[in-house]
This record gives sequence, structure tokens and C-alpha cells, in this order.
Amino acid sequence: MDNILNNITELLLLAFLAITFLQSGLDKALDWKGNIAWLKGHFEKTFMANMVPLNVGIIFALETIAGLFALIGMATIIIDGNTVFGFYSAILSAIVLLLLLFGQRVAKDYDGARTIVIYFIPTIMALYLLK
Repeated sequence: MDNILNNITELLLLAFLAITFLQSGLDKALDWKGNIAWLKGHFEKTFMANMVPLNVGIIFALETIAGLFALIGMATIIIDGNTVFGFYSAILSAIVLLLLLFGQRVAKDYDGARTIVIYFIPTIMALYLLK
């Protein structure tokens, strides 16, 4: 119980990352064709137009690993106070968000890019607290 109370901020931030990235990964897995079709249109006028399936696959893998590391990180913090997996989750989450931000900027979707910043802020907070 002490590990929970002493690390409640970190646990809540990791729960945020787990929900964010596992849901996003699950959405890609369950609607791969729909995601690819939408994103092909989103990037049709960019140099990334022909790379959409590969890029979505990379993002899917990184999101899923980041979300799983967040869950493992929560468990290890609760069990023994170890923050290593949570820290790795925050690093991967930040990388994913930077990749997504890059894509939104390339597509000139500035509202989408702005939305990613909202997710980036708690991710950086988690990274800072878990270091």
C-alpha cells in the first residue's frame, strides 16, 4: 500500500499512457484497413503517401509496447517500487508522440499536431518523475 500512495502520481500517469496507447494499438489491430484507408487520404499529398502501411505498422508496434510497459511499470511500482518499465514506457510514449507530431506537421494538420501536444505534456511529466 505504501508503494501505491508514495507513487500515486507516477501510477496515474502510467495508467494514462496505458489507456492511451493500448486503446490506440487495439483500434489499429481491429480496424487496420479503415485506419490505412483514412491515413492514405490524410497523407496523399506528402512524401509519406506510399509509406502509410509501414508507418502505421511501426506506430502500432511502438504504441503497443509502450502501453504494455506502462502496465508492467504500474505492477512493478506497486510490488517493489521499481520504476524501470514505467520509465521505458514514458520514453517510448514520447517517441511515438514525436513521430505522430511529425506526421501531422508533414500533412499540414496543425489542429491534429496541437492535439498531440496535449498528450505529450503528461508523457514528459511521467518521464521526469520516473527517471
